[in-house]
Amino acid sequence: MSAVLTIDAPETAAAPLPLSRSERDALIENNLVLVNHVLYQIASHFPRHADRDELAQAATLGLVEAAHRFDPSRGVPFERWAVVRIRGAILDSVRSLDFAPRSLRAASRQLEEARAALTVELARTPTDAETALQLGMTTAELCELTGRVHRALVLSLDAPSGSDDDGDNLCIADVVTNDDPAVCENLESRELLAYLGDAVGLLPERLRAVIVGYFIDGRSSADLAEELSVTESRVSQLRSEALAMLRTGIEAQYGQHADEDETSRRAARRREEFVEAISIASTPRQRLAGSRRTPPAPVATVRTRRVRAVA
Repeated sequence: MSAVLTIDAPETAAAPLPLSRSERDALIENNLVLVNHVLYQIASHFPRHADRDELAQAATLGLVEAAHRFDPSRGVPFERWAVVRIRGAILDSVRSLDFAPRSLRAASRQLEEARAALTVELARTPTDAETALQLGMTTAELCELTGRVHRALVLSLDAPSGSDDDGDNLCIADVVTNDDPAVCENLESRELLAYLGDAVGLLPERLRAVIVGYFIDGRSSADLAEELSVTESRVSQLRSEALAMLRTGIEAQYGQHADEDETSRRAARRREEFVEAISIASTPRQRLAGSRRTPPAPVATVRTRRVRAVA
């Protein structure tokens, strides 16, 4: 009878059992004080636009996450583990609120440290040239960095900004004026005026003379009729024709198309050329900037240039 050898397998270490729900709840309730403790420790490093209530909520969620991931078998006290998780949750929340890149924030801290060191060394406020030399950059580069830092600065409208004549506290929202029109309305007005100026410059010579003379120079129909050697009724017709062209040309730039009531292909082609000439007379940047430009060439000139280019 053959003997059978049996080898006992080594006992494997049992996997740590997860904490029960009641144990996790007890850890959270007994260590809620860590939330405010960690929050106050790093509060001085927060940007001004960081809301304390939101950060406190993030810290609480960090404590809850620490309780769910806590492993007692590692021998690390829960308080030490929780502090690390809470701090990380707060910093993640602060980074999510900051739209500026980390490289800019690091450069801003270096700039502040350089100015503080020079102030102590020189016993006065350092100049831009001295600060640039301290940072190893040119004055122009320092100005560019300072501008980027200022553009990345976020202020809360609820931040205090002094007091009024009666001694009541004021915030930034109380002292910010709102007399100017909205930015969008201002840009739209600039664009419309630029389109109008281009359209008037692109009118045929006789139509442009009537529009400029009647609406800008304030001349009468009789004067314009004498200058153009036509009757006053013809001046009125030219004015109506020019206004219709201007309206059609400008509305087309905003995607509004006039009714196709022309029976002549020549009239339709002339209108399309006028609309196209307005669209290319100036760039969007020039229109929004509101700067004066060289008057555009009349449509006839634009048409001639196109024909020559094709030829």
